[in-house]
Amino acid sequence: MSENPQPFEGIPLIAPSSTSHPKYEEIVEACRSVFDPEIPVNIYDLGLIYTIDIDEENAVKVIMTLTAPGCPVAGEMPGWVADAIEPLDGIKQVDVSLVWEPPWGMDMMSDEARLELGFM
Repeated sequence: MSENPQPFEGIPLIAPSSTSHPKYEEIVEACRSVFDPEIPVNIYDLGLIYTIDIDEENAVKVIMTLTAPGCPVAGEMPGWVADAIEPLDGIKQVDVSLVWEPPWGMDMMSDEARLELGFM
């Protein structure tokens, strides 16, 4: 009788964001100013921003993905995100990492994005 191994518990696929940090909402709004050139919706509402981590010195680490690995702006999009966040008052530095796991899916879009794209 073989047992199926249980999946690891307690390790999220997407690291949590610093939602209680005073700069969090301002950084989210900066991310909403960046649009995927192929889809007329901002990258935050598309669900491309996985994590916004802000440390005590206001250094920001963003973990994001793209709708597909072959996205023509794959090399540029992280820079666009950094350029949107860096000018905010008090931000020390911005590091944007592009990841492919977990893969993006349409279920990651906000209700606003689904509505705008006609999925609701």
